[in-house]
Amino acid sequence: MKIFKPLALAITGCLSISQTFAQQKKQTYLAEPLIRSIYTADPSAHVFNGKIYIYPSHDIDAGIPENDNGDHFAMRDYHILSMDKIGGKVTDHGVAIDIEDIPWAGRQLWAPDAAYKNGTYFLYFPVKDKSDVFHIGVATSKNPAGPFKAQPRPIPGSFSIDPAVFTDTNGSSYMYFGGIWGGQLQRWATGKYDANGSKTDLGKDNEPALSCKVVKMSKDMLHFDGKVKDVIILDKQGKQLLTKDHDHRFFEGSWMHKYHGKYYFSYSTGDTHYLEYAIGDKPFGPFVYQGIFMKPVQGWTTHHSIVEFKGKWYIFYHDTELSGKTHLRNIKVTELHHNADGSIAMIDPFKK
Repeated sequence: MKIFKPLALAITGCLSISQTFAQQKKQTYLAEPLIRSIYTADPSAHVFNGKIYIYPSHDIDAGIPENDNGDHFAMRDYHILSMDKIGGKVTDHGVAIDIEDIPWAGRQLWAPDAAYKNGTYFLYFPVKDKSDVFHIGVATSKNPAGPFKAQPRPIPGSFSIDPAVFTDTNGSSYMYFGGIWGGQLQRWATGKYDANGSKTDLGKDNEPALSCKVVKMSKDMLHFDGKVKDVIILDKQGKQLLTKDHDHRFFEGSWMHKYHGKYYFSYSTGDTHYLEYAIGDKPFGPFVYQGIFMKPVQGWTTHHSIVEFKGKWYIFYHDTELSGKTHLRNIKVTELHHNADGSIAMIDPFKK
């Protein structure tokens, strides 16, 4: 039987995940789930008012079969979490915004992020519109825990998923976004949405890999200020990573942090389950590929954030320890270390 290549990859991935689950049950996890009362994923962590606030996806079991489009990730609201210290009590502040409160939304509230400027907190979220096309919306609040009120329309010019907003030391803010396959980035290759476009990035092995997008935010944080640009990731020889390089190329889940004056762009490779990073001298890049800094977690992939808190760096991530199901995840945190040369020390999500 001939299997369509993306489906073959998915089946292979599921088989390897099943085998991995069996092996991982014999191991000890590096960290404990931060909350067990609900399923959470894609944690975007920020320090506001001396506390850590976490903006995760809220996984639910919608009874939808798994597929390459990610229809089984059918989230409908966001809960915001907070903690006074690492290892301390985690507070669930309840529903910050529901899909019913977003006028233009159709379905699937995926990985969000947050930012603060001039007395206002901003919640950025990807959701499919009523035509089933992903765009990025924004909601505002005077409280980092919400509730948040959505703008009546998505951010003009926004598309795809996984917004990550970085505010530089000079006060300028930038959004990094995009995700392929179910995240639809490949359908925007011409600058306009192609509903009949490819469902994956496969079939263009020797072309430069699809790129994450970056754009400067307006001063009011509600719009894009300028043109959306590609995040260019170069290898050590100055060449762009290729589509066939699934062990290294961008897939989804971007994040930006700044360390010793350098810009660290990190991301998930998706179907090969790594977290990787590249370093640049400017928020727009280009960025030079550095390597893997987190080995695969239990689950299909991971989605992370990196934050400094009280002089130490931490990575927030998710796995499937509580459920063993790829669409019902739980968030975790562990310390992240920068080596003396600026590289990031490898993190293994399991203790040997």
